[in-house]
Amino acid sequence: MPKTLSEKLPSRRSMLSGAAAFAAVPAFTAIQAQASSGHDQHSGNGAGGGASARSGSGAAQAGSPSSAVGTGVSHAGHAGFAGGSVLPERAGIDPTAILHDFDRGRTSILPDGRTLREWDIVAVDKDFEIAPGVTFPGWSYNGRIPGPTLWAQEGDALRIHFTNAGAHPHTIHFHGIHTAEMDGTPGIGAGSIAPGQSFTYEFDATPFGTHLYHCHQSPLAPHIAKGLYGGFIIEPKEGRPKADNEMVMVMNGYNTDGGDDNEFYSVNGLPFHFMDFPVQVKQNELVRIHLINVLEYDPINSFHVHGNFFHYYPTGTMLTPSEYTDTISQVQGQRGIVELRFPYPGKYMFHAHKTEFAELGWMGFFEVSAS
Repeated sequence: MPKTLSEKLPSRRSMLSGAAAFAAVPAFTAIQAQASSGHDQHSGNGAGGGASARSGSGAAQAGSPSSAVGTGVSHAGHAGFAGGSVLPERAGIDPTAILHDFDRGRTSILPDGRTLREWDIVAVDKDFEIAPGVTFPGWSYNGRIPGPTLWAQEGDALRIHFTNAGAHPHTIHFHGIHTAEMDGTPGIGAGSIAPGQSFTYEFDATPFGTHLYHCHQSPLAPHIAKGLYGGFIIEPKEGRPKADNEMVMVMNGYNTDGGDDNEFYSVNGLPFHFMDFPVQVKQNELVRIHLINVLEYDPINSFHVHGNFFHYYPTGTMLTPSEYTDTISQVQGQRGIVELRFPYPGKYMFHAHKTEFAELGWMGFFEVSAS
């Protein structure tokens, strides 16, 4: 049976203290090389069931969750889970589907000719199996971690109809420019949205860039860390050069023992998922990644790609890159756009350049097929 928080899972430092510690933790194992073959006490979290049915799902791609058995996966000497990562249908989260799932909302035209985009977002408490035998009681937007990636064009009018179906007060705070009443901050405007209550956030899509939204209810850290966050993309009015493969990667962590740190790390919600189900790209195509860091309890996160360099656009608010590199760092709430092309076919690792984070789930592969 999956473990619960009351069974006092081991801390990340005990899991990383050596091979003996790894051997003592059933959820973890050091996979052999191929050559040798919250601070809070609340309950509840959101779920991600049905992710593979959403538009933009990568489930039909080679190497996607639907085409793998999920057992006996070798990570070529890197830390991982015995038998592989939790399958999306069991976990309630599908990181591969989330990659390309940009939710453009329901659209209509206003009298002034502008586009109106509307979404329905519901805060839901739900359990997720984030690692083999490890259940995380989270809170979520629309039953998934991370929540839906909202996509708009600069200047659009936006309406987000929020309903709190959870057991605790919540809000939605959007990074962007808007009035104080729409800021999703307790005590201002609608403030905290009580369980069973609803509110509609209304503002214009500005500035263009890669942004995020999250709950801003106190205590703030656990309300975010338990799963209440998502991507918020505003496309420039004139557009960007067309990418062949555009995706979103939300870097997060899981505090499973109520302590002051995280025991697991991931991209798009499931530790080690992209080790078992590599991100599929084609040789020489333009790959654009909206990279968002919502990690709590750690001051900094990072992104590194093997065998390649990328252009980086901080916050996505400029049309020219700030640097050409293979590693960038982001503090909590920072985000940006990564653009790159893979000149050679093969499998290329990407991961946090904090070794501890990588060994606790934040690592994966790009699998590049010949063009």
